[in-house]
Amino acid sequence: MPEINADGCTIHVEIEGPENAPVLMLSNSLGTNLHMWDQQVEPFTRHFRLVRYDCRGHGKSDVPKGPYSMDRLGRDVLAILDALGIARVNWCGLSMGGMVGQWLGAHAANRIDKLILSNTACYYADKTLWVDRIKTVREKGLAAIAETNMERWFTKGFREKPPQSMTAIREMFLATKPDGYIACIEAIRDMDLRPLLPQIKAPTLVIAGRYDPATPLAANEFIREQIPGAQLVILDAAHIANMELPELYAETALKFLLGRS
Repeated sequence: MPEINADGCTIHVEIEGPENAPVLMLSNSLGTNLHMWDQQVEPFTRHFRLVRYDCRGHGKSDVPKGPYSMDRLGRDVLAILDALGIARVNWCGLSMGGMVGQWLGAHAANRIDKLILSNTACYYADKTLWVDRIKTVREKGLAAIAETNMERWFTKGFREKPPQSMTAIREMFLATKPDGYIACIEAIRDMDLRPLLPQIKAPTLVIAGRYDPATPLAANEFIREQIPGAQLVILDAAHIANMELPELYAETALKFLLGRS
């Protein structure tokens, strides 16, 4: 699998699916890696050449010194596309990946066909949550917030299912390097994507979780209202909707991407 140089940062990329199919690029949330999408690979690769990557600071990608910015994370994506010789993609990003998608939709409109912004936000007026989280992770590590994070990511019903699924998800989170996690939090804390939303021209689907405390329904509704022609679908999930409802999530995304009624 290719390792892409983005201004000195090595970004880990994985590519699957038919070589001549249109490209769908997936972008991970804060505290996960490209494997958060594993359950969507099979349905997505029936129709698309799938490009997944680990955001800088996560997974197998490098962890340059922070802070990062949404501009930096967006330019990493453009570096990947340029290195792979890909002119245009469909985009599906969840949480932080949806934030990057908003940046791309406004700043790189010529590279985006359709845009899925999932369980995401464009601005946080209250920075306290992020300031406190940075302090805790610096002092105590990711283990100190792991259980609270799982409660924000998934509904109680999902967390009480057979433990092996939650064990793997928790291990993915704990494998994230603290410096990369903090640097991406700083990008999220400082972003204000609100002025960009009306500039997005790509057909856009916003996917929200009805029980999502991390990027609440109102935040997703605001994005839908500000992007011309955007659609909104609400799933009965919390934050990491694609892992909580993998089949329904794939069906929802493909219905939009393939133009099915």
